[in-house]
Amino acid sequence: MKLPSPAGTPLLGHLWRWSTDPVRLLRDGARTGDVFRLRLWRTAVVGYTPDWNRAVLGDLDTFRSVGSLSGLTPYLSAGVVYQDNPGHDPRRRELNPHFHARALGHLLEQLDLVARADLPTGRFEALDWASGVVRRMLNAAFFANTMPDRLLADFLHPLQHPAPGPMIPRPLLFRRLDAAITAILADPPPGSLAEALSGLDDAVAEIRVGLAAGYDTTAHTLAWALWHLAGAPEWRQADTLGQVLDETLRLYPAGWLGSRVTARDTTATGVPLPAGTLVLYSPLLTHRDPRLWDDPDTFRPDRFDGGRPAWGFLPFSAGRRTCLGAHLARAMLRAALLPWCEAKLAQVEGDPTPSAAIALRPRGPLWLERRW
Repeated sequence: MKLPSPAGTPLLGHLWRWSTDPVRLLRDGARTGDVFRLRLWRTAVVGYTPDWNRAVLGDLDTFRSVGSLSGLTPYLSAGVVYQDNPGHDPRRRELNPHFHARALGHLLEQLDLVARADLPTGRFEALDWASGVVRRMLNAAFFANTMPDRLLADFLHPLQHPAPGPMIPRPLLFRRLDAAITAILADPPPGSLAEALSGLDDAVAEIRVGLAAGYDTTAHTLAWALWHLAGAPEWRQADTLGQVLDETLRLYPAGWLGSRVTARDTTATGVPLPAGTLVLYSPLLTHRDPRLWDDPDTFRPDRFDGGRPAWGFLPFSAGRRTCLGAHLARAMLRAALLPWCEAKLAQVEGDPTPSAAIALRPRGPLWLERRW
């Protein structure tokens, strides 16, 4: 089957566009059809309908993680996020109880304390503030603040860089962090996630990947949510923050693109996929599809009063590979936003247009002003 394809160049295919503006490339591809082909360093097949998402995310044995784009960065190429069956499912069963919403309840007070400490006054840049508060929340949740903040900041900082920053191996930095995690696991603080995970094999790698996966994704989402709350004060209420978060995650899914590699010949939505095909799904495209969402580019939290389409809302992926840290991320986001319901907040200037690195991020600074 010959698949449609967006405009590229004869020599480089889509590689140049991918390296300069992958979001625009994906949107152009979506205009050619529900499934389209990209010529990158290897051919990739991209789809974004709910049926495509269900096919790719629902069959872990056929659509595998090893060999996918996650393996391009050392920050994500370990732990359960990069593990395939038969090991993935039993590992998830080990980890799931510690990341369930009920299991995280005792951390909410600590997250609230972190969120309310050193709130900025006057003019501030939303992403800078969000990055700091999310890092401190991760330290509180995983280590009860016993991890040296400077070391944690050094480890997480490359994730804020454009490619290839997050893809460059940093063995010395990783060894320093692993040694610090190992020392904490030897005598973990009571109630911390380190204590909960201390008895698991390879807990160090799971924690390291969990820190990386939960950092820039949550920080960028928080910055966008704050930007929109500043522009829509009617939504700055504690009882509507759930809808605000859902709408922010719809417009700007941090995991804007997911990838798998087919382990055998298969089909998805009628498209033949030979073994070894790089298969992509895009929450960003799914979440902006006008067939699923009215006025999809507009910030409208009330749209979630009517529910959400099956396999059409996947900010934390879906199926058996749903993000392990989804409940923790939501808890951090809610805790970080609650203090702003009590403040006067105004947009100053900024460019919230999504651009892509490892995680989706705002194209430009988001300058806000806090007034009491």
